Amino acid sequence: MADPKGFLTTPREEWPRRPAGERVRDWDEVYVPGALLPIVGRQADRCMDCGVPFCHEACPLGNLIPEWNDLVSRSDWRAASERLHATNNFPEFTGRLCPAPCEAGCVLAINQPAVTIKNVECAIADTAWEEGFVPPLPPERLSGRTVAVIGSGPAGLAAAQQLTRAGHTVAVYERDDRIGGLLRYGIPSFKMEKRHLERRVGQMRAEGTRFRTSAAVGRDVDAAALRARYDAVVIATGATAWRELTVPGRELAGVHQAMEYLPLANRVCEGDLERSPLSAAGRDVVVVGGGDTGADCLGTAVREGAASVTQLDIYARPGAERDERAEPWPTYPRLYRLSAAHEEARDLRSAPAADADARLFAASTLRFTGDERGHVRALHLVGVDAGRRPLPGSERSLPADLVLLALGFSGPDRHDGLVDGLGLDMEPRGTIARDRGFATNVPGVFAAGDAARGQSLVVWAIAEGRAVAAAVDRHLSGGSTRLPAPVGPYDRPMTA
Repeated sequence: MADPKGFLTTPREEWPRRPAGERVRDWDEVYVPGALLPIVGRQADRCMDCGVPFCHEACPLGNLIPEWNDLVSRSDWRAASERLHATNNFPEFTGRLCPAPCEAGCVLAINQPAVTIKNVECAIADTAWEEGFVPPLPPERLSGRTVAVIGSGPAGLAAAQQLTRAGHTVAVYERDDRIGGLLRYGIPSFKMEKRHLERRVGQMRAEGTRFRTSAAVGRDVDAAALRARYDAVVIATGATAWRELTVPGRELAGVHQAMEYLPLANRVCEGDLERSPLSAAGRDVVVVGGGDTGADCLGTAVREGAASVTQLDIYARPGAERDERAEPWPTYPRLYRLSAAHEEARDLRSAPAADADARLFAASTLRFTGDERGHVRALHLVGVDAGRRPLPGSERSLPADLVLLALGFSGPDRHDGLVDGLGLDMEPRGTIARDRGFATNVPGVFAAGDAARGQSLVVWAIAEGRAVAAAVDRHLSGGSTRLPAPVGPYDRPMTA
């Protein structure tokens, strides 16, 4: 604990964002470049080095937060990087994308603003790359065993890196033309620039991990033949089966799933397309769904030049402070949070029909109506109470010639042939069934991440990737492993 009074004398200060009017003109990350390091040391000083640090329990990776806060406070960046990477393969991902349940579990957060754990984490990761503290770590010797990892999102990449470093020969199969999964084509560049992903993939290649792109297992690659070729298989395809909205007018042109829209915008940034076929430019856009994917659609539509863009959230607007009875510390509370995309829509007045920033809260979609050509022109909605029951007299309509459905995901897509090709058992909720050792019903086949857990956070995906790597290593070595397993397949976030 570098400053015993830091939490008393230093207020919380976060990484500042660039002005909204400036950042919506590009696809760069929203934060002011170089503005984090001047403040992060003081913020690390606010850590109380608690005797029982609940931030550890709130983070599924078990990050050693007080330890690397203390090291940052002392400007020992190399040691801080070592402590951070001891539990997290990709802290530059989580430092940008994770909603920081660790901060909700910070002991200081009982009665003060929490330590800026996420910002400190990001500063450590970025400094480590700049200073050369994260070289490739190839294994000293090979085990002679082979593993196929299906899917290159955060769970698949974490599993592959752990298994490669353990000495196994690992090949990652990715259905898209580039590595990264959701990190590549689902997350907009303004939240995480793809150079961070490219850097890690380069590190993994240097360590010996092999990558196979444009290889959809079950469609392009026979699933049963793949299983026969490798000593073990890890399925980390993510939850790609999107939830539908079954209301009248869903069949109209111009109503699309979020994951039809976001990858195209990302391909424009990659240089594959000059303009997205689903561009929001000049259109009235309505995003149905109040979560992070909906906010990603919002920020993307604003950058594409939408005439207006409104986000519908079926839940009532949450309060600004934790409800101690419903969501006591250290659980992650549902609060009114202003993401960068919401801030942009608010400041630029992109959503004239919204209650606050770009959102209409407690709003449920009734139907879509279109023109004589079969293209959507309006979304009709109704206000709802806490039980999602319609409120009489609250019906209204919004102009909409582009509707984006961001309602979440239920599990892996069954249409690609992977599940049926391997003969995998499934859970009733649509995820891959597995036992306490991450093993499926097919010998030698394991499942991790959203494909088996269901839709979750990037930090849980990395934790599952590390844990499944330990299970596979144990399987291949005959019962022992030195790899860490931070979570079990049935672990869940803390709740009241």
